[in-house]
Amino acid sequence: MSLIRTLVVEDDPQIAEIQRRFVNKVEGFDLIGIAHSLEDAKDLIDVMKPDLLMLDIYFPSGSGLDLLKQLRKDSLATDVILITAAKDIDTLKSALHGGVFDYILKPLVFERLKEALQRYARHHQQIHQIGSIDQNELDNLLNRGLSGHDQPARLPDTLPKGIDSLTLEKVRDVFKNQQDLNAEDVGQLIGASRTTARRYLEHLVSSDELIADINYGTVGRPERRYRSKR
Repeated sequence: MSLIRTLVVEDDPQIAEIQRRFVNKVEGFDLIGIAHSLEDAKDLIDVMKPDLLMLDIYFPSGSGLDLLKQLRKDSLATDVILITAAKDIDTLKSALHGGVFDYILKPLVFERLKEALQRYARHHQQIHQIGSIDQNELDNLLNRGLSGHDQPARLPDTLPKGIDSLTLEKVRDVFKNQQDLNAEDVGQLIGASRTTARRYLEHLVSSDELIADINYGTVGRPERRYRSKR
C-alpha cells in the first residue's frame, strides 16, 4: 500500500512543527509539505495533489473553510481533517457540509490525531481496493453500522447551557482509555480548566454515562473521581 500523502496547513510555525512530528509517528503517512498560508496551500495542492489535508480554520488572510469550499468546487480528490480552536456550531455545520473526514479541537493531543489518522488510513485503503460494493461495505465507508472506537461522534439534539458538543466529545474520548480521574486530570487532558471539566463531567454523570465516586483520602476534603459505566 502506498503512503498517504499529507499536507499540513497551519499558520503557526510551532503548531505546524508539532503536527509534523505527530504525523511522522503514525505509520502509513508521508508528510509532503507544510503551508503557513492559504495562498501557499493552494499552490502546494495544485502541484503535489495530496491525499489528505490537516487544515486549520483561522488565517490572517482568510478562513480555511474557504479553502475547503474551493476543494469541493474544483472536485479535487483531497480529504480534510480540520484541526482548529473553533468551537461554534456554525463552523461545525460548515465543516460537515464541506465533507470533512474529522474535526479535532486544539490543543492537539497525539492520541486523538493518531486515532483519526488510523481511521482515515482504513477508509483510504477500503476506497482504493473496493470494486463493486454491497450495502454493508457502503455503510462501513459512510461510517454507519460501526462499533467501538469507530462509532461516529454523538451529537445530542439539545444540550444544557454551557455544554458544547465538541468539548463533550473530548471528555468522552478521555474515558475510552482511562478511568478513575478527577476534574483536574480531565481538564489537563482536554486543555481546559478544572471548573470547565467538572461541568462536563457532572453532565455525563447526570446523563448516566459516567459514575462519580467519592474518595475521602487521608487529608483534606472529599474528592469526586469519575469512571465510565462501560
